[in-house]
Amino acid sequence: MRVTSKGEVTIPQAIRHELGIQPGTEVSFEVDGQGVRIVKTAESPRGRALVERLRASGHGRMSTDEILALTRE
Repeated sequence: MRVTSKGEVTIPQAIRHELGIQPGTEVSFEVDGQGVRIVKTAESPRGRALVERLRASGHGRMSTDEILALTRE
């Protein structure tokens, strides 16, 4: 993995999925001996609200359009 000229790197998809890192997720960098750790620091308030609304919806059937509408609020 290489660092771009802007200092950017791509977090592998498997790691993003495992840690729940999505666009807008806050992370911090911690120097750890000879390396650096990327640490998820806070949940996105929008993401947390979306998860809570989806959990509260129970087991009812939602159309794809309804689900997508929840993600776009």
